[in-house]
Amino acid sequence: MDKYLKIGERLDDLNIGGLKIIQNPRKFCFGIDAVMLANFATVKKGDRVVDLGTGTGIIPIILAGKTKASSIIGIEIQEEMVEMAARSVAMNGLENRVSIYSGDLKEVTSFVPEGTADLVVSNPPYIDDGHGLVNPDSSKAVARHEIMCTLGDIIASAGKVLKNGGRLALIHRSGRMVDVLLGMREEGIEPKRLRMVHSRADRESNLFLVEGLKGGGKFLKVSKPLVIYDGEGEYTEEIHRIYYEGERM
Repeated sequence: MDKYLKIGERLDDLNIGGLKIIQNPRKFCFGIDAVMLANFATVKKGDRVVDLGTGTGIIPIILAGKTKASSIIGIEIQEEMVEMAARSVAMNGLENRVSIYSGDLKEVTSFVPEGTADLVVSNPPYIDDGHGLVNPDSSKAVARHEIMCTLGDIIASAGKVLKNGGRLALIHRSGRMVDVLLGMREEGIEPKRLRMVHSRADRESNLFLVEGLKGGGKFLKVSKPLVIYDGEGEYTEEIHRIYYEGERM
């Protein structure tokens, strides 16, 4: 394993059949958001999946370990992250199912033919342009702020590569729910399944998960809330099962 690591990097165990991921704590590391999204998205046997803004490659690696998707493509604009993600894929022996491409997600059809994806997932930058303090570390800034792409870019790119009947799954801040849901409908991706996320049961929702269907009818199912931490500050049973026991939502 050490041959895949560079100075300053570490290996994190994903608790999924021995899969691990390379991370650099000085750069952007994946969080529980990506794990929740990977477990929320509907993935069917043989699906072709596209992850827009894949970062460290965490979502493709989780999906490769937990689902029977036949092909999982990650697209990332930061070359340093692409190189790191590709090493994680090689280290886990997933090259036959997972591909990481360096490029702009707005040019998604350069990597994925139009209308061929069964599922698109994205854990996008949450903060729109002009709001919030920008982290001086470029990798963290790009991951958190709409610097290289906007929410609209992500949804539009998903709409291009999804088949009719294909699915788009996103996680985003609750305060931007209207932007997300309207944006999906405008691109012909009808929101079908939504789940609010709360850091604790007694607090307001700070995140939400949503999955939409390209060409779907107008009906939205709202699932029970997902709570991350219990009263002792530990992961709830559901989050623990997802994170440490390999279960899906």
